[in-house]
Amino acid sequence: MLYLLAGLVLFLGVHSLRIVADGWRTRTRAQVGEGVYKGVYSVLSLVGFALIIYGFGLARETPTMLWMPPVGMRHAASLLTLVAFVLLAAAYVPRNGIKARVHHPMVLGVKSWALAHLLANGSVAHVLLFGSFLAWGVLDFIAARRRDRAAGTQYPAGNGPATVLTVVVGGAAWAVFALVLHGWLIGIRPFG
Repeated sequence: MLYLLAGLVLFLGVHSLRIVADGWRTRTRAQVGEGVYKGVYSVLSLVGFALIIYGFGLARETPTMLWMPPVGMRHAASLLTLVAFVLLAAAYVPRNGIKARVHHPMVLGVKSWALAHLLANGSVAHVLLFGSFLAWGVLDFIAARRRDRAAGTQYPAGNGPATVLTVVVGGAAWAVFALVLHGWLIGIRPFG
């Protein structure tokens, strides 16, 4: 569990700089340069992510269960992960109506993904991993909306074709991940 905790602290800590120390982050980027800052940020993120994967893998070998979720929660988790993939696509497809409406779809996607996995899993490792990401997502979304209001940020209006493309791309990515990649990468096949 120690590796998982260390990975979460490192990964989410680096990703929380805009939440807790936006001024320091801006000054540091200006002092060291954009390239150096992004390089250090990327290395720390990758190390944290690797620790999360390694630590979570170890924790799954001898799970400590807090509760056994009902089977129906798997269906809810599937639906929420579909929503998460559509929100992730919305972060990248230009001029879609989802991003125009919610402004920070990737963070909402992380929250949906984390909540889905909390509903369907009851081990300590799952609660720690997905609960941490859910808490981070809530705080990051609040901070991002606050920054938008302070800066007077306006998001471009979305259009129908871009929104449909977003849903199609997100749905297709979800299907590939749920039916193939989740089992191959994580070792759990959500649909048997």
